[in-house]
Amino acid sequence: MLKTIVVAARDRERLAEITAVATRFGLDLLLARMGLAKERDGTSPPDLPGRTRQALEALGPTYVKLGQILATRADLLPEDWISEFEKLHSAAPTLDFSTLRPLLEEALGEPVETAFARFDEAPLAAASMAQVHRAALHNGREVVVKIRRPGIRKSMEADLRLISHLAGIVEASNREARRFQPRALVQQLLDTVLEELDFTSEGRNADRLRADLAEQPRVVIPEIHWPLSSETVLVMDYVEGIAPRNAEALRAAGINPAAIADLGADLVLEMVLVNGRFHGDPHPGNLLCLPGDRLALLDLGLIGHVSARRQQEFLAFILSLRSNDAERMADTLIGWHQGDRPSRERVLMASEQLIARHGSGPLVLGRMVADFFPLIRKEGLVLPPDLALIFKALITMDGVLGTIEPGFDLSQALQRSRARLIAHRLTASQSPEKLVPLLLELSRIADDAPRMLRALTRKLEAEGAAANGLTDGALITAAKWLAAAILMSAAAVTAGLMLS
Repeated sequence: MLKTIVVAARDRERLAEITAVATRFGLDLLLARMGLAKERDGTSPPDLPGRTRQALEALGPTYVKLGQILATRADLLPEDWISEFEKLHSAAPTLDFSTLRPLLEEALGEPVETAFARFDEAPLAAASMAQVHRAALHNGREVVVKIRRPGIRKSMEADLRLISHLAGIVEASNREARRFQPRALVQQLLDTVLEELDFTSEGRNADRLRADLAEQPRVVIPEIHWPLSSETVLVMDYVEGIAPRNAEALRAAGINPAAIADLGADLVLEMVLVNGRFHGDPHPGNLLCLPGDRLALLDLGLIGHVSARRQQEFLAFILSLRSNDAERMADTLIGWHQGDRPSRERVLMASEQLIARHGSGPLVLGRMVADFFPLIRKEGLVLPPDLALIFKALITMDGVLGTIEPGFDLSQALQRSRARLIAHRLTASQSPEKLVPLLLELSRIADDAPRMLRALTRKLEAEGAAANGLTDGALITAAKWLAAAILMSAAAVTAGLMLS
């Protein structure tokens, strides 16, 4: 079917490349399962997850990004697939600087030699979307210069068109694949790629996170040098530190691993549950430990956003786990599920199993999630994409912190943050944006109260007396007391909000 899909002439060559790569890695069976190729005889090739990962790497950055998104979906994919997709990286061969110079100077509007006091033509790092070089500004400040690879936008946009087309076919023709919500995954991919292609988005993410964490002096976000930055070039402070991979290396540099672990846990809870904006991929390559037990966040192209409602739901999930409240956890999971309503009894049983294993003792998020996702897959629950990214970010940070501080317990961080989380929820609930509509609604209720009271009285007189053996006077008195209680409660709430 791949070869017969009608696509624009400009994308046919790329489609032929995709078909060739899929065949080379023996993915015919996988494509057949998705309805994109004919069924063939024979068994599945060995290590299908590994072959798929290798094919995605061979197809380039768009498909690597797709695999990285799938790596967040442990609610959809089993552990062997997630493990393979987590290995996906964006490494790429380095380009000679002579290839990048014209693009850089066009973006800067001046020669490299006049824009920088020093520019290292040997690359510091290379990825599929960009190449990074060190430089120095004329004021002596050390910076890194991130330059987008030539032609990358055009090729990625072609891939996105094809992937979107294929997702629609898969969702329409394959019931098994429909559970994976291909079009929703592709929309997430589309949003991610388009944002990361525009380096000004990463710069704005850095500025916003720095503002969010202004009260965290031990958290470092590199400063963006906007006069030198654009859609294709990003210039930011150079940060030198040690990746959080080895506790002994940290101690040798005078950095306390336990202090870094506590800071990292407090930081991720602050980002997710208070600020509503978090680093979407906090792996060791994107984190640096600095003297003074500080932590730097790098590579801010992927930022997750958490609505106030989602914050409350996620906190309810964690608190229900730690308070052994299976009923509340089941309600939260059913509310998260996207699809046909599952059996509440089965979800409740799954919640009880999870609480039995992780409701007490240290909360090691990686272990909890290793049990959590198989349980919800078994019950056919599908999480929203934003929630899957939250889990992925928390698990990644938890794994990093557990590496440098074995036995790390997230519940202690939750305990430390409890007062701040409660204060944040109260403050948010009393914001002017919410207070004014509430006051208007209470005013409307007060205006309608007499009419409602008369209607209630007539209703009780007509239907209630015979059934309950009450006199007319008793019914009217009960209705008046009920109405008075409603109005008194409304007045008390209104007064409290106005005073606060």
